[in-house]
Amino acid sequence: MKAVILARVSTEEQIQDGQSIPAQLARSRQWCQDRNLDVQSEYQFDESSTKDQRKKFELVINEISTSKEPVTLVVETIDRLQRSFKESVTLDEFRKNGRLEIHFIRENLILNDQSNSSDLLRWDMGVMFARSYVLQLSDNVKRSLSQKILNREWAGMAPIGYINQDLPDGKKTIIPDPERAHSIRRMFELYATGQHSVKTIKQELDKTGLMTRNGKQIPNSLVHKNLKNPFYHGVMVVKGKEYPHKYEPLIPKWLFDKCQTIMAGYNKKSFKSKAKPFIFRGLIRCDKCGCLITPELKKGKYIYYSCTNYKGLCERAWIPEKELLKPVYDALRAIQLPQDTIDGLTRELKAIGQSESHYHRDSMDSLKAEYDRLENRISKMYVDKLDGSITQEEYDKKLREWKGRQSELLAEMNTHSQADEEFYLTANMVFNLAKRACEIFESSEVPEKRQLLSLLLRNCRLQGKNLLYELSSPFNLLAEVANCPKWLNRSVQIGFPRR
Repeated sequence: MKAVILARVSTEEQIQDGQSIPAQLARSRQWCQDRNLDVQSEYQFDESSTKDQRKKFELVINEISTSKEPVTLVVETIDRLQRSFKESVTLDEFRKNGRLEIHFIRENLILNDQSNSSDLLRWDMGVMFARSYVLQLSDNVKRSLSQKILNREWAGMAPIGYINQDLPDGKKTIIPDPERAHSIRRMFELYATGQHSVKTIKQELDKTGLMTRNGKQIPNSLVHKNLKNPFYHGVMVVKGKEYPHKYEPLIPKWLFDKCQTIMAGYNKKSFKSKAKPFIFRGLIRCDKCGCLITPELKKGKYIYYSCTNYKGLCERAWIPEKELLKPVYDALRAIQLPQDTIDGLTRELKAIGQSESHYHRDSMDSLKAEYDRLENRISKMYVDKLDGSITQEEYDKKLREWKGRQSELLAEMNTHSQADEEFYLTANMVFNLAKRACEIFESSEVPEKRQLLSLLLRNCRLQGKNLLYELSSPFNLLAEVANCPKWLNRSVQIGFPRR
């Protein structure tokens, strides 16, 4: 059978070191040779599999789609092929049509049009936990940003009127811009008089010669944005929340508050409206017209749902919430698994986890190698300074640059370590849900029930008085496993992935 080999690395360091792709290609070629597969093409990826632009992946898909015979796609491991379910749709369509067979070497997993539910579950689980690893890395970056907030530090480019500055110790800070800070103060002072609009303020700023960093005049929109930015009086806004920062304010708070009062007007009244939480609010659509199914409270305690009938195509009918919950409980019972089946899935997960440990080790080795190279450069540079080959100024400049990069590498290594420790949290959640689904749902409050339904169900729609839905992945395969008493025997025959 015709074979296509795919090898991928995620970081520039792995490419430079040459430690990943050659090893993947060697194992893949040996795999094909042992199984009499005719290798027609080899693709080497030097990009992250989570990026949107994956041109080389499209080349692989194009070769599969244009091939006149079935193709075997050989990959080192699941996470080298994909880290989201987006690619699964295309690949699975080829598989079901008999045009594609996928070989995952480390998992010892072969997928084709005859694959059973347990094999497909292993694939989905591998993708899910690969995706989980990426998300956990993202979460750790967010935690790093949270630490900057605790340190009262701003992450990113300073607003106009300030400039970013490098400190001798390699750290960064923000100071008032000696050329623009006075113009920003003048902007607030003029607006606080109540005699100026945003447009006239912009005209006054043009007279002072205030420009953006790109050398352009300040637009009206930026004047309006700056007048509402509390950074200038000592408060930074991160994701809609205000935090004090440690940098020098350009204006006092009373001046900022006065500008906000003038901008808002004196006769406006603000109010807040908070919708009462309902289990199915925003989760179900009408199967006939596609409009949302909306809840309504009757007599203060009875909850009914009906189509909004925005398009005027439906007759208004009210369905009690308790009737909609019946198929939900059916879904919860469908994914409940006995303990011996969960134990079997756990063994499969541990095998999948071996692939993730390879990714973790490769990433850590790459980061450590770059850190050590920088340390060697610093040592050699110090000798050059003593010999008089470079000046003290040159030495200090490169030392700040390389020490700063080393700090970033240490932070990345810490991030990978935390992600590795948290890798199985998602698995524990899925298996815990598979064991106690109904119990967890019944004991949860409405917001938690909504989160559970969003995780479990998709494409929910109301057909007459019947709630129709599809189980999300991997819960759809958990339901198949629950209805397959011979699953454990098959899983034993599958064996564990070879490293």
